[in-house]
Amino acid sequence: MDGIEAWLGVIAASPWALPAMATLVFADAFLVVIPGEAAVTAFGALGVAQGAPPLIAVVAVAGAAAFCGDLCCYLVGRAVGVERWAWMRGPRVRSALEWARARLERNTAVVLFTARFVPFARLAVNLAAGAARLNPARYLGVVAVAATAWAAYQAVIGALVAALVPGGPLVAVVVSVVVAIGIGIGIDLLLAQRARRRAAR
Repeated sequence: MDGIEAWLGVIAASPWALPAMATLVFADAFLVVIPGEAAVTAFGALGVAQGAPPLIAVVAVAGAAAFCGDLCCYLVGRAVGVERWAWMRGPRVRSALEWARARLERNTAVVLFTARFVPFARLAVNLAAGAARLNPARYLGVVAVAATAWAAYQAVIGALVAALVPGGPLVAVVVSVVVAIGIGIGIDLLLAQRARRRAAR
């Protein structure tokens, strides 16, 4: 246990800690299996439990990486559309893209903001926004706010767990990651249940 906590301390103090987190968050915009949320939550916990990296730096770096990832998805959608590659034509992706496109037409700001908190919807909405050639100025403003709010939310989960749960940095990181994953699963289940209800009508 002491060895693991010492290792966590080395990670937290490393100059590569925040760049590594940023890489995961950026990649998470394209690949939903990348644990971007968990990384931000874990570093939020370390920021409180170890004193490094600073919580504000975690939020700022994660927010910037999330913004860049979403922007790249938008640019891909704008440049190649949403039918160029085979993975875009799969039934699940097509369904998500159609859902995103329909809602972007009615509630652009709300959809862009809330999609940042739902991994698969995040990808679909940003691709669809680019393919629809949504006004760049409007898109950038909403996505910047959404990315910052998402980063703060994820980091604060970790910080609160570290502040409230005894047991040191290892326990704080493990519990905060479990909580973040649990929240993500809960959101996915609620959205799936909502979609089933709509389909049954």
